[in-house]
Amino acid sequence: MQSKNKPDGQKRSFIEEARRAQIIEAAIETIAEVGYPNASLARIARTAGISKGVISYHFNGKDELMDQVVTGVYTEIAETVVPRILAQDSASARLRTHVRSVAEYGLAHRGRLAAVGEIFIHARDAEGNPRFGGRQAEPLYESLEGLYRSGQESGELRDFDVRVMAVSQQASIDAMFGYWRANPDHDLLAHADELGELLVRATRAD
Repeated sequence: MQSKNKPDGQKRSFIEEARRAQIIEAAIETIAEVGYPNASLARIARTAGISKGVISYHFNGKDELMDQVVTGVYTEIAETVVPRILAQDSASARLRTHVRSVAEYGLAHRGRLAAVGEIFIHARDAEGNPRFGGRQAEPLYESLEGLYRSGQESGELRDFDVRVMAVSQQASIDAMFGYWRANPDHDLLAHADELGELLVRATRAD
């Protein structure tokens, strides 16, 4: 995640922040429309109605811009989902709410999910490895682990390895969205509800 400060320590102006937000939105729109491999900085600039040089002024290349796209989308998801989870009074309800709320966000922001999916599939680091996933997913796993631990401590959930369940849950959500992108008519909310029920039945103390 990039700092909100410039390298010299000065705060970015409101105009600079607005321009960065405009470029990020243009990147999302472009990737969702033409795919990551075809979303060059020049094409993103055309979508935004600016010159490529303006992007280069605000971002240190495509990698930094993609980092900001992913960070922004996941921040939005967290801000949408976390309050709904915290409003629930049982671990089972929190599990169901987590999956359902993420799916509802996806329905409301199909382009954002499509763009992030493209980035996850195609973005590579200097060694050719996927740029996202692995260690970058650690905050997601840790938050899910906390959800499971609280249920275990209350006695509502059985004893199990919370890391295994966290990885399994996130992988299932990723697969849900992958299937939905490939099959746009698929009932995403019904899928989410079924997945939430599966997680509850797999983890509850019988």
